[in-house]
Amino acid sequence: MQKSNLNLVDSRVPGTWGSLLVLIGFVLIGMAIGNVLALIILAIYLSADFGSVATILNQLITEPEQVKNGWYAMMMLQGTVHFFSYLFPSILYWYFIERKTLKDFVFKTKPDPKIWLLAFVLVLAFIPLNSKFIEWNAAMSFPDALSGLEIWMKEKEEQLAVLTKFLTTYDRFSQLLIALFVVVLLPAWGEETLFRGIIQRKLGQQWGNVHIAIWVSAAIFSAIHFQFYGFLPRMLLGAVFGYLYYWTGSLWIAVFAHFINNGFVLVMVYLYNIRVLNLNIEETKTMPWLSVISSLVLTAVILFTIRKDSLGQKILVKKS
Repeated sequence: MQKSNLNLVDSRVPGTWGSLLVLIGFVLIGMAIGNVLALIILAIYLSADFGSVATILNQLITEPEQVKNGWYAMMMLQGTVHFFSYLFPSILYWYFIERKTLKDFVFKTKPDPKIWLLAFVLVLAFIPLNSKFIEWNAAMSFPDALSGLEIWMKEKEEQLAVLTKFLTTYDRFSQLLIALFVVVLLPAWGEETLFRGIIQRKLGQQWGNVHIAIWVSAAIFSAIHFQFYGFLPRMLLGAVFGYLYYWTGSLWIAVFAHFINNGFVLVMVYLYNIRVLNLNIEETKTMPWLSVISSLVLTAVILFTIRKDSLGQKILVKKS
């Protein structure tokens, strides 16, 4: 059995399951704080009283285009809620429960610059392959006995699709920069810190098998987005980020890969919106099998190269 290298344990820290329960508590409290602060910020930005903020919030979710300055309001909402739901509670937990610093998210010597380039190419090379899983997952259907669940999942998916379409209807460079910060940087840093930096490491310590930890963390990462018709491709992405973290020993490589994956889509959408490109990357199209197979081969080669080049890195042993 392959042992995880992520087992730097502090005796002052609660056991794995106790720690994860504390982490969940931090996340739930962070979500509550984030939602309250988001309402306050929306009320101030939209010059609305608290009695009407709930109505405006519901309209932002169901008919965002009907709200004046709705795009900016939604970005404020997204950014505030995401920061307090993922990054803020993760950092608090890491500092006060694990009693560690940001440097402790790195457990190997500094990756070679070549690894950063390979991670960049990997994310782009993986897109055609993952598009096939997106297509298969989107075609998912349920038996008649679960028709109620299927209807609910489709309604949820359609609601999220409306929000996604609205958030990507921008044609100003300043809006692109805001979107890159709110929709790309915050999720990349926050989600990788929570799911790879903490949950994956804790599960790896508990089970002694980093592969199970990577895939379970990736499944949780995908499930928490509540986009059921995109569960499989998002889980595969989470696993890719997880292996990048495990092999390179640097959380920032995983954050970088996550940023490139989401940022590439936003930049492509922006270029389409300003009519520089004729390709709408958001449209669901079947990729040619030649592209999918080429993507599979290139992805495998890059992953193998990253793993091979990372084997020589030394494990950092930090004093408690």
